[in-house]
Amino acid sequence: MIQVTIHREKTNAIGSFMMKGHANYAPHGQDLVCAGASAVVFGAINAVEALTGIVATIELGKDGGFLKYELPSDLENNSFEKAQLLLEGMLVSLQTIEMDYGKYIRIKEIKQEV
Repeated sequence: MIQVTIHREKTNAIGSFMMKGHANYAPHGQDLVCAGASAVVFGAINAVEALTGIVATIELGKDGGFLKYELPSDLENNSFEKAQLLLEGMLVSLQTIEMDYGKYIRIKEIKQEV
């Protein structure tokens, strides 16, 4: 199962997210849940960088089953707002996949306390 954890700041903004695991919906190379989730996440990451100039911290697992993405904490307001819109769009797309394939992908949101 793919597990996506969205980490929200006190302000409710997305500060980071992590995606780990494998969907196991179909054999490797034919897994549409994995392909869909990967396309959504990597498309959002590429869009944030291309449209805002933000270079985030990214960690990738060797087998493709792990991704951690974290925005820098010192962003100018305009870039930050654009990044938030793109990341919220990513979340909506992942939730759409989860609605139909919830057995293979789960999304959890964690909000930072105080």
